[in-house]
Amino acid sequence: MKKSIFSKIFGGYILIIFALSSLVLIFSFRTIKSHYINTLTNNLENLAFTFKLSVTPLLKEQRFRKLDELVKNLGKNIDTRITVIAPDGTVYADSEKDPKLMENHKSRPEIIKALQGKIGRSLRFSTTVREQMLYVAVPIKSKNKIIGILRASLFIREINTLLNHLKIRILQIVLIIILFSLIGALIFSRSLSKPIRELADASQKIAHGDFNIKIFLKNEDELKELADNFNYMTEKIKTLVTDLTLKKEELNGIISSIQEGLIVVNKEGRVVLYNESFKRIIQTDSISGKFYWEILKSVEISELIKKSINEKKNLSCEVELNEKMFLFSITFLADKEEVIMFLHDITEFKRLEKIKKDFVVNVSHELRTPLTAMKGYVETLDGEVKETGKHYLDIVGKNTDRLINIVQDLLLLSGLEEKGIKLELETVDLNHLVETVLKIFKQKAETKNIKLNLISDGEKPVLIADSFKLEQMFINLIDNAIKYTERGEINILLSKNSREVKIEIKDTGIGIPREHLPRIFERFYVVDKSRSRKLGGTGLGLSIVKHIVLLHDGTIDVVSKPRIGTTFTIKLPLKISSKLS
Repeated sequence: MKKSIFSKIFGGYILIIFALSSLVLIFSFRTIKSHYINTLTNNLENLAFTFKLSVTPLLKEQRFRKLDELVKNLGKNIDTRITVIAPDGTVYADSEKDPKLMENHKSRPEIIKALQGKIGRSLRFSTTVREQMLYVAVPIKSKNKIIGILRASLFIREINTLLNHLKIRILQIVLIIILFSLIGALIFSRSLSKPIRELADASQKIAHGDFNIKIFLKNEDELKELADNFNYMTEKIKTLVTDLTLKKEELNGIISSIQEGLIVVNKEGRVVLYNESFKRIIQTDSISGKFYWEILKSVEISELIKKSINEKKNLSCEVELNEKMFLFSITFLADKEEVIMFLHDITEFKRLEKIKKDFVVNVSHELRTPLTAMKGYVETLDGEVKETGKHYLDIVGKNTDRLINIVQDLLLLSGLEEKGIKLELETVDLNHLVETVLKIFKQKAETKNIKLNLISDGEKPVLIADSFKLEQMFINLIDNAIKYTERGEINILLSKNSREVKIEIKDTGIGIPREHLPRIFERFYVVDKSRSRKLGGTGLGLSIVKHIVLLHDGTIDVVSKPRIGTTFTIKLPLKISSKLS
């Protein structure tokens, strides 16, 4: 059962008040009783010493009858029992009883003490009068010899009557104090619990979204300071919530307006966020809280998501969903271990790309036959044309060769880009392959006084690959290096580790300006068009190289500085993935 703070505070005060009151009553009763008995004892001592002056002469003269009469008169006047006892315990006189009928008192505690020459005190039950009594006994001496004992005593019932009266008075006072204390505790508990209750109620309203609540306290204490801080905090929270709400609405608006499909998946694989575009793409409404593999029923997508989560990196691929092509990109969020996925509809781009490729292939096929015929006619006319016309015939021949090279490169590039292309995989010794390619360019390099160097590390660079396509790659790269190098050397460096083979082709040529580096692998892109045209370049060589590297699951990078040289770095795995074979 829940207890309020008021009941806890007030209950605590009640417990403390009653505990202290009980202790006060117990100790006050005991203290008063002890003090009162001590006072009576002292009074009895004083009476005993006073009576001693009258009793001693009669005791010396052994006038016991007179002594008994004196004792009875004194006891009656002062309402105190007086007894005179012989050293052997015999009672000589008593103010209440006949001494002849009284038993021997030698064994009484106060008498034993008095016989030792001291003042005897005792609070005990009297066998003579059958009541509790307070006794004080003093020795009566004559010539330093105890000749008797004078004992004075009081009935305890009289003491108890007085003590009971005092107890009633004290109890009344304590009850009055308790009453006022409880009233004070009640007022204090309410004054303390009320603002706390107000703060608790206000915090509960804030928890339910009501940020307009305010607490105003009159007391100038810590609670008022707490209330002021609470109001300030409420204002700050209201501002923050308003800002967050606006930002959330803005974010939801942005997410909803995104044309691409968006989905967020947590580390368990459940969908936590998505937009309307994603619903349209997958054509279902039941998405929230489901696992991504229940919605995106694609093995390729599932593998990509698992790889992104396990390797904690960003990935992308092209997938087909509901007869449309999408670029599926994944961004891994390290803080929450979630992944954000975008589905970009690239169906139209793919259609246009296919149209372009088909156009290029068809045009290339159509041009190949007339260009071959033109090449034959040019060679035939070479012996028929006069010297003045041979210059023009050479120009026609060179441009025909250039067109034939472009057509051949386009057909080769189209073949490399063909979906589902198969590689003819075999064990390739790169040393032997590069040496074969260098023989092709030996004469061309010697003509320009360029040295061709093959540098290989100690371990034989062997890998599983398509040797014909790798040969095409080296031919294009070395041909480019020779074309754009006027002096110096071209080095082909081969190295190998446990995972991959590294190929570096370094030249000391004219280099490539930095602004052109991002585009050198595009089709028909040339840095210097006039120079490329002069050298017979088609602008397709590096694009072919990149496609060959990607087909082998490798990477290619380029570093270049104008007038210093260019370095192409290719990394090929020792064994490419099975999906490429």
